[in-house]
Amino acid sequence: MPLNPVVESVTARIIERSRRSRRHYLELMAYNRAKGVSRPQLACSNIAHAVAAARPSDKEELLYNRVPNIGIITSYNDMVSAHQPYGRYPEQIKLFAREVGATAQVAGGTPAMCDGVTQGQDGMDLSVFSRDVIAQSTAIGLCHGMFDAVALLGVCDKIVPGLLMGALRYGHLPTMLLPAGPMGSGLPNKEKVHVRELYVEGKVGREKLLEAECASYHGAGTCTFYGTANTNQMMAEFLGLMMPDSSFIRVNTPLRQEITRAAVHRLAEIGFQSENPLPLSEIIDEKAIVNAAVGLMATGGSTNHTIHLPAVARAAGIVIDWEDLSRLSDVVPMIARIYPSGSADVNRFNEVGGLPAIIAELMGAGLLHKDVKTVAGGGIASYARRAVLDAQEKLVYRSASPSSDLEVIRPVSDPFHSSGGIRLMKGNLGRGIYKASAIAQDNLTVEAPVRVFETQEAVKEAQRRGELDCDVVVVVRGQGPRANGMPELHALIPPLGVQMAKGHKVALVTDGRLSGASGKVPAAVHVWPEARMGGPLAKIRDGDRIRVCAVTGQLDVLIDEEIWEEREAVEVPLSDAGMGRELFAISRNLAPPAEKGASAVLSMMDHDLDELDDDLKKVG
Repeated sequence: MPLNPVVESVTARIIERSRRSRRHYLELMAYNRAKGVSRPQLACSNIAHAVAAARPSDKEELLYNRVPNIGIITSYNDMVSAHQPYGRYPEQIKLFAREVGATAQVAGGTPAMCDGVTQGQDGMDLSVFSRDVIAQSTAIGLCHGMFDAVALLGVCDKIVPGLLMGALRYGHLPTMLLPAGPMGSGLPNKEKVHVRELYVEGKVGREKLLEAECASYHGAGTCTFYGTANTNQMMAEFLGLMMPDSSFIRVNTPLRQEITRAAVHRLAEIGFQSENPLPLSEIIDEKAIVNAAVGLMATGGSTNHTIHLPAVARAAGIVIDWEDLSRLSDVVPMIARIYPSGSADVNRFNEVGGLPAIIAELMGAGLLHKDVKTVAGGGIASYARRAVLDAQEKLVYRSASPSSDLEVIRPVSDPFHSSGGIRLMKGNLGRGIYKASAIAQDNLTVEAPVRVFETQEAVKEAQRRGELDCDVVVVVRGQGPRANGMPELHALIPPLGVQMAKGHKVALVTDGRLSGASGKVPAAVHVWPEARMGGPLAKIRDGDRIRVCAVTGQLDVLIDEEIWEEREAVEVPLSDAGMGRELFAISRNLAPPAEKGASAVLSMMDHDLDELDDDLKKVG
């Protein structure tokens, strides 16, 4: 099957738009590569510091540069369930490396906050900006010049994008992401949401709610709904940065351990000084980014990746925008239904075919670039394979089988939706993103009067007082990166869901974010220009009428044009004090729009390519 013409044209558009920045990036990687792994050039005192704590046999190998050395960047902490398993990974990786004559060292650690813990709390304001800190922490860990390859340990929300942003600045090094896997299935997500709504209505108490939450989030591993964390894993596979079929293998199982072993062995094989190195900069190119976007659409993934994918791409000198994503969404059918888009969790999704079945379908329909490099070799086709253990408990791969449950995965010829799950919204309120994959057909268009709020708590209080017992478009403004760091507003979903259950037409419009688990509430998110910068949301008043239509992509306030133009924007307050938020004033002041990735460090990094080009010339 030839490549779909829209996929081809979007890719060409990205290549042309990125020509200069990509050239600069590749020149920088060539400069890094020419300098080589720094270990052989380190002065005696330098390298003595680096190996002082190594075991004696590893020390000699490292001192004389005899074997490849894998640098581990870990986001381990034992509060975040998805990251708790990483506590034992460094020792495992070192053992697996020795099996193939390599060594490994923990190069550094990064923070890994949990959006699930900080939902609705002041700490959530640090979430997006933590991604830049993770990228910088990754760069610091790799700056020692001791490494031939990189193993990235991270799973959730901002962590994987941050790791990739940092690692891409060392793109001359072969790099892999090693996931830890999802926890076992607990209380079904639909039941959990039902208990949340009963709690909002006052029909059950805190004890019952806590019992339901703990039955859902009950052990080590990634949460089992298809939110940002699990979308991260999917996209890393579509980018060719993990072992095939490694996203959703259960945590702490023999198969998971064997995949980790295979990943370490492969890293040693493709390391910087190997016969056939596979640098990260050669794997992440425009075609790989488009493949990841196709995966996002086909599986109904998290809207957070309309921020993260542009940021990761920019770290590699590639410029994508929401127009690219929207055009891909128009031609990529949604062929998976995973909660919140359906009832199945990621474990069920994996059981009935998983990503190998998805990739095989998309390849067969000409929706993926096949001629890409991947850490596994063999292009994206090598990811249309299932990972299993043979009779000797060794990892083997078999060709993907078609879906065994058409309620979870369908063929391209009979999709759940003819287009992808993400829609670009445009109108006199600006540009935004809409996740249509979980929205019922009769809720895709909402036209209703406005209620304007500036905090989540104010919305919840209005709902408790009965003020939202009507058709309504709830506008929550002052939630963009320049205002308060662009927190997720997931705490709004239960109360707004209750209003929908009463039969009211409800929609949310905000310059903030919703998580990948945003559920059934129609929402236009990431709207920019944001209100803090005088964007259109700052001109909205209670009683205005807004039309939010995911069918046409319309995001408009229905008001006379002259009146709208003359209306002044209100001043949106800045939220910057307490819970460490004051430490991130630079990030807020420099953050670009969500469509450009909302990354202050990337914004500053590429703001003047002329100056950067001159710098490269100076260093040869």
